[in-house]
Amino acid sequence: MGSSFGKIFKIHTYGESHGPALGVVIEGCPAGLNIDESFIQAELDRRKPGQSKITTQRREADGFEILSGVFEGKSTGTPISILIRNQDQKSKDYSHIADKFRPSHADYTFQAKYGIRDYRGGGRSSARETVARVAAGAIAKLLLQHYGITCQSYVSQVGALKLEKDYTELDLSKTEDNILRCPDPEIAEAMISLIDETRKNRDTIGGIITGVIKGTPAGLGEPVFDKLHAELGKAMLSINAVKGFEYGSGFEGVKLNGSEHNDAFYKEGEEVKTRTNHSGGVQGGISNGQDIYFNVAFKPVATIMMDQESINEDGDSVTVSGKGRHDPCVVPRAVPIVEAMSALVIADYLLISKANRL
Repeated sequence: MGSSFGKIFKIHTYGESHGPALGVVIEGCPAGLNIDESFIQAELDRRKPGQSKITTQRREADGFEILSGVFEGKSTGTPISILIRNQDQKSKDYSHIADKFRPSHADYTFQAKYGIRDYRGGGRSSARETVARVAAGAIAKLLLQHYGITCQSYVSQVGALKLEKDYTELDLSKTEDNILRCPDPEIAEAMISLIDETRKNRDTIGGIITGVIKGTPAGLGEPVFDKLHAELGKAMLSINAVKGFEYGSGFEGVKLNGSEHNDAFYKEGEEVKTRTNHSGGVQGGISNGQDIYFNVAFKPVATIMMDQESINEDGDSVTVSGKGRHDPCVVPRAVPIVEAMSALVIADYLLISKANRL
């Protein structure tokens, strides 16, 4: 249960952090799509560990194998299966917490739910599971490219350091120019220094990623339970360490009156536009054709290199000490994950929309 996502463009992920491999099965991808394997690898490289001094030093090439659903470089319309093998597991790093519950991890809740858990890196609850999502998201991106739709994300906040510029003021093509993945080089350097300082203090820090979806046609989404923004929220909140989601004006919108917040329509040629975009490209749960933008809040990584009080499986008081290789801040590597989940949502609703009317 809970390992599948989507309705028509549907994915099912499998595997554990310290198992032999992780993978994904993708259903509903239309036949005839060019599957650019170099693009898929590039997306996986953006997420993989060991990229810089501000990420975990686990070394995984994250090379992938396509096992089915692709022939002569094109999708066949049948399920696409992708496998990513683990190569740099160090399970011994977790032997000291085999019977202990790490604070703010899924150790206790997994034990409560299943009566058994894989303590090696958290098993299925590990953020390593997202490698499968990024592989699937790369194929969703290839589908969206066919329709002129792009999903981009960038780091907009680390701790209390916030990029005050709106996404419309930024050159998002510069996002990959630094190890933080922030398109503003000045604030990026300050954020990198903050993360590095936090790492040296054996602690962790949180942050915010801003997502921007451009080129979405009007009419995607459903008016009641399956609203487009609700599905985007579900997608983002399913990512490890995410604590919050807001789209459009979000919580800041409560400061405005209706006369200020309403997005007035106008027509430019044959295209309907809005003069402002407080709605974030979604109205009534359905896309209106404007940019969709949102923020995703990530908590500080739960594993810290300090002693912490906790209990073991018998309920005895214990001390938990962080060991191994962990991210001091998750947001630099989470940028492609946010993009992947965005692409999966939009690809799914795009295919659903084709069944809604003649």
